[in-house]
Amino acid sequence: MQEQDDLITRARAWLAEDPDPETAAELAALIEAGDTAELSDRFSGTLQFGTAGLRGEIGAGPMRMNRSVVIRAAAGLAAYLKAQGHTGGLVVVGYDARYKSADFARDTAAVMTGAGLRAAVLPRPLPTPVLAYAIRHLGAVAGVEVTASHNPPRDNGYKVYLGDGSQIVSPADAEIAAEIARVDTLASVPRPESGWEDLGEEVLEAYLARTDAVLTPGGPRGVRTVYTAMHGVGKDVVLAAFARHGFPEPVLVAEQAEPDPAFPTVAFPNPEEPGAMDLAFARAAEVRPDIVIANDPDADRCAVAVPTADGWRMLRGDEVGALLAAHLVHKGATGVFAESIVSSSLLGRIAQAAGVGHEETLTGFKWIARVEGLRYGYEEALGYCVDPEGVRDKDGVTAALLVAELASELKEQGRTLTDLLDDLAMAHGLHATDQLSVRVRDLSVIASAMAALRAEPPASLAGLRVVSAEDLSRGTQSLPPTDGLRYYLDGAYKARVICRPSGTEPKLKCYLEVVVPVAEASDLASARATGQEVLDAIKKDLAAAMGL
Repeated sequence: MQEQDDLITRARAWLAEDPDPETAAELAALIEAGDTAELSDRFSGTLQFGTAGLRGEIGAGPMRMNRSVVIRAAAGLAAYLKAQGHTGGLVVVGYDARYKSADFARDTAAVMTGAGLRAAVLPRPLPTPVLAYAIRHLGAVAGVEVTASHNPPRDNGYKVYLGDGSQIVSPADAEIAAEIARVDTLASVPRPESGWEDLGEEVLEAYLARTDAVLTPGGPRGVRTVYTAMHGVGKDVVLAAFARHGFPEPVLVAEQAEPDPAFPTVAFPNPEEPGAMDLAFARAAEVRPDIVIANDPDADRCAVAVPTADGWRMLRGDEVGALLAAHLVHKGATGVFAESIVSSSLLGRIAQAAGVGHEETLTGFKWIARVEGLRYGYEEALGYCVDPEGVRDKDGVTAALLVAELASELKEQGRTLTDLLDDLAMAHGLHATDQLSVRVRDLSVIASAMAALRAEPPASLAGLRVVSAEDLSRGTQSLPPTDGLRYYLDGAYKARVICRPSGTEPKLKCYLEVVVPVAEASDLASARATGQEVLDAIKKDLAAAMGL
């Protein structure tokens, strides 16, 4: 009974200072109904601020995304920046079109202003890469993007960048979290009604002008595209970028063209999810374009699909990553090509053959963007950084431009993206990749699966002996510690498996790769079949080993 009384007391204290009438009414109703199960869930702790910032379901209470949580996060960030000597420095704030995003952005600007920093807010919901660009363009000391990217409609998030234009990494995340924990009451956080700058369209114009650096002047521009913004904020910027560079105007998927926080046509607004691309493929069947391009809702990811004899096929992120790398090599790019450890080893082989540098990092562009001498970075989850001097993060707009340029060049030669993938398989072996991804409601399922693998690592997968089992939580010679496991398998296929919890979604992800040698073009079909057969067998055995 005492525990229940304490819960109600904490809920009432939270309610007393909730600045949002909607979440206040929601919490008041839960208290009135005596819904201790729901209240316990919302008050079981606080959303943890980490290297992904904050992300969670919108609602009342410290375990949800709401104005109270955001104000505390902003106050902690402001205190951190001032402790780093940035008093008076500029913080740029961007936001997407999700529920509460504009409110969270405005609260952040007010907190920064009240703390003695300067704040500037992007003029409207815009792609995350525009915010990443604006930080360096405006000489800011930090940036905040309010977005939950491709999470479900009920979620929102809070992503923090520092003055170099890349996302925070340790120890900044822990230091900011410590400052957030020191925030006492919301009343102690000054929040003036004005004093920050509302930026105009000139920051977007500067971003679009920067896209000139991505493309070869005077190159082919003939590719015909179907484009979907997935109910997000990409449409206007992508159309402006394509028009600026002389590409034919993409044909829109009308049902998904405008921002809509309800994401009514998709179960999950992520191009990788089953069914998410169905409307785009239906539109493509009508107009018969050369390629289909999709962004996720905050337009930092780019998906590509190609026609086949049986319809349209989504390219894997690893395939697009390799295509863009090959194109950049063709354009004479120098510097370092980087990827996360869960991405295909094909990038390393392309880089080696071209005589350019190659590095692997932990998962996430917060790591990729920090590679010294970076020229190109990608990870398999549809993220590509093709202009690190402009945007030190994944950018679905400039990636779409570069894909369009490559497809246009190939089209002029009577070739396709699929033909270039065949060339890469002939040169370096067929790199077949797949993923075992398990979405959970109970996060303990993920912890249990990882614990099972650590306690009893598989001796073999798909009949291939496990010759190396690394626990990445201990770190390696080249990587800091992370919660992950990596296995290398014996045999001719250079098979590799990496298992890790997702950093942004309630998912356990296992990344699989096999490399099938290809002697001549006539071997490609059988190599693909072999690759898929081995991947399927690995998935089956791996699921059993994790108790799933």
